[in-house]
Amino acid sequence: MILFDSFLARAAIAGAGVAIAAAPLGCFVVWRRMAYFSDATAHASILGVALALTFDAPVFAGAMVVALLMALLISTLSGRGMASDTALGVAAHSALAVGLVAVSLLPDVRIDIVAYLFGDILAVGRGDIAIIWGGATIVLGLLSWRWSALLTATLGSDLAHASGVDPRREQLILTLALAIVVAVAIKVVGALLIGALLLIPAATARRFSATPEAMALIASGIGIGSAALGVWISWIFDTPTGPTIVCAAAAAFIVSSVAKRA
Repeated sequence: MILFDSFLARAAIAGAGVAIAAAPLGCFVVWRRMAYFSDATAHASILGVALALTFDAPVFAGAMVVALLMALLISTLSGRGMASDTALGVAAHSALAVGLVAVSLLPDVRIDIVAYLFGDILAVGRGDIAIIWGGATIVLGLLSWRWSALLTATLGSDLAHASGVDPRREQLILTLALAIVVAVAIKVVGALLIGALLLIPAATARRFSATPEAMALIASGIGIGSAALGVWISWIFDTPTGPTIVCAAAAAFIVSSVAKRA
């Protein structure tokens, strides 16, 4: 229990919890080219924060519900052939703007909006850690349960149908997992950087992986290492922790790119 008395230890534990859930999910984001999809879902979570504060509900619940609704909306539009890159961009930025306006209109509520945009990992408490690791456990459970089916659906809808896999169901499972990751990560890296934590470790791991399972494991290691290194660097140099974690992940990507070419 002494470990949890240090805010740096709590930050590192929280960051590891987010990374271990975001990294394998990020592999599917890379494979399915869902970067814009994840950004739109993450940006919408700010509106969830506003609604949660309005109705005096947990911020985690509000962020997850709105993120899930946005993800389902985009999935529906995509199924109808309407969700082009332009439509996804409009949805992402509009959701963020509406959320920011909604937060500013809240009566008698003063919040640090920067903390929700870029994270405030150094302020996490034991309750936050429990929520983060609980969400991470659910995400990892979903991915482990449906791993083979998700991979089959990722390869193509025709192959999925031939294998007896419903691609819509697998897309729904990915959507739910993404909403959970967004909700637990908003306190760690913020709505603007969640997409980076999903994408960068997976993109880095892709260069060194021979199998999907290896890519997921390597991405998790990179994510956890980036979280720990980011927390340490932010403490030493007094930089914002969430962005520093993403910078550490980006540095790993750059190093891996140079090493792979050498």
